[in-house]
Amino acid sequence: MTLVFQYGGLMRNQFYIKNKIIGSDKFFVISEIGNNHNGSFERAINMIDLSIKAEVDCVKFQIRDLKKLYSKTTKKSLDLSAEYTIDLLKRTELTLADHKKLFNYCKQKKIIYLCTPWDTKSLEFLESLNVDFYKLASADLNNYGLIAKIIRTKKPTFISTGMSTLNEIKKTYSLFKKSKINTVVLHCNSTYPAPFHDINLNFISKLKKICPIVGYSGHERGIGISIAAAAMGAKVIERHFTLDRSMEGPDHAASLTFEEMKELTRNLRDLEKAMGNGKKIITQGEFINRENLSKSIVANQDIEKNVKFKSSHFDFRSPGDGISPQFINKIIGKRVIEKINKNDQIPMSYLTKNKKLLIRKKFPLIWGVPVRFHDFLKIKNQFQCKLYEFHLSEKDEHLDFKKLLPKYNSEILVVHAPELYSKSHLLDLASNDLEYRNSSIKNLQKTIDLTEKLNELFPNTNRPIVIANLGGFSMDKEFSKSKKLKAYDLLHKSLKKINHKNVTLSPQTMAPYPWHFGGQRYQNLFVYIDEIIEWSKNLGLPICFDTSHSYLSCKNINYDFFKFTKKIMSVTNHIHIADAYGLNGEGIQIGDGEINFKKFFDIYKKFNDITFIPEIWQGHKNNGEGFKKALNKINYYI
Repeated sequence: MTLVFQYGGLMRNQFYIKNKIIGSDKFFVISEIGNNHNGSFERAINMIDLSIKAEVDCVKFQIRDLKKLYSKTTKKSLDLSAEYTIDLLKRTELTLADHKKLFNYCKQKKIIYLCTPWDTKSLEFLESLNVDFYKLASADLNNYGLIAKIIRTKKPTFISTGMSTLNEIKKTYSLFKKSKINTVVLHCNSTYPAPFHDINLNFISKLKKICPIVGYSGHERGIGISIAAAAMGAKVIERHFTLDRSMEGPDHAASLTFEEMKELTRNLRDLEKAMGNGKKIITQGEFINRENLSKSIVANQDIEKNVKFKSSHFDFRSPGDGISPQFINKIIGKRVIEKINKNDQIPMSYLTKNKKLLIRKKFPLIWGVPVRFHDFLKIKNQFQCKLYEFHLSEKDEHLDFKKLLPKYNSEILVVHAPELYSKSHLLDLASNDLEYRNSSIKNLQKTIDLTEKLNELFPNTNRPIVIANLGGFSMDKEFSKSKKLKAYDLLHKSLKKINHKNVTLSPQTMAPYPWHFGGQRYQNLFVYIDEIIEWSKNLGLPICFDTSHSYLSCKNINYDFFKFTKKIMSVTNHIHIADAYGLNGEGIQIGDGEINFKKFFDIYKKFNDITFIPEIWQGHKNNGEGFKKALNKINYYI
């Protein structure tokens, strides 16, 4: 099926080749086997299998009727180079029966088969197979007899442009355009291998003015130039593939090995993600770094009440969680409402006047808010809720919290264990490094011991919940299945060394790409639903369900979030509620992301014994303004 105008999810000028959209944000990668099988059918099959492992979209062959291409008269006048080429082609050609088998094998393996016909008889044979589309070789760009017959098939055609002038390219493309054939024009230099100084990637921009969809057929050494071509707008990337570059034949030297083809495809998939939509936005990870590294306006001296702000009153210091220096002119001249001490941030209220938010308390669910030791009393006065979840840092664990907190009888205690410890140590009970793992065991035990002491101030809480991100992260790529199972096993062994009988330890559901130290990592444990439920039962631990994290994990593998929600509730004892967007936008204000919360709460309301907090990033600012907004939105949904 091919379409030119927007229809069925296609944009103008895009078209389908089987289930692949040509001209979309996903690059169409062709492994050009050509004649690099050197006449061996078994080698051709092996090359198809390896191309599939390299995760390309299509494998391409070539087919010629040598009797039609070179007449007896012509052969007598051939120079040595052409004579060698014909002799080599004779020795490396496969039979028509072999090509039919390759076509059927590709269909069985669900990889797209493409073949370049070098003559009309070969085209007729390919038509008998009912191939999906054609590739016109550079050498045939001016072969109007063959072109006319390809156009008559009405099938999409990729045109290589090596050895051709700009005017020749325009003329040939116009023939396909006039016949309304879906076409891709491939930039190409037809030398094997092509010197870098002859490749001329900037010509891609000229081709884009001729044809809406362009590609690149590369014959250079390495993969860097092909990736650059994709970044410059080539939507189709074709590279020759070989099992051994030292084999006899003209194409082997300009071909990629299996490892190179696999690396090329991986890099192109990474590039797809990196290209973006051209709009400048600040990502969630950048927001975190911006706050940590940028500056806020602070007082460089005590500023008394009723004094008017002057520029001489201010300094600019990190973190950037207060009023940005860019707004200093909006502060100067305003009268001080209450004394501001030296080194204190200038309160946000001098910049914005927000309406006082009230919380409508009609929840059928037990709710609370996140707090720190230092802001507990202030947050409590704002919310007066039944549950408080203390988010701890390593430094908090050394504070005398009894001096900061009074004793309460009615509130429910939840503690969120630190993730980060001194010397950049992230909690990881599944680490393969024994010393690191033992350090994590020790750190989590400290948090559990602290929670037991803290529970003395909350005597009505029988077993406080301790929420923890238990580890299983990696730096550069996701764990393999076997490595993931080993990590869960190490986690299991670690938990046996921890005394948590007086608390309810709850692993948190995780996002696939968490933010650590202001950068992205890969998370491998407690990400996807089936393994979460399996290991919740294996470990005997209930789960803290984070809606933001889990929405991102579902989106990453195209899994239904509400199916996830229904399943996870059977092992959930506490929920963190926040919105999410994209692949790593977590902790977003409810209603500002992509989650359908009406549908979510329709499920949640059936489990009204499970507690929740709104875990909105920076929700504590301005007297918990973000939490209040979230709670009012939740109230609307339920």
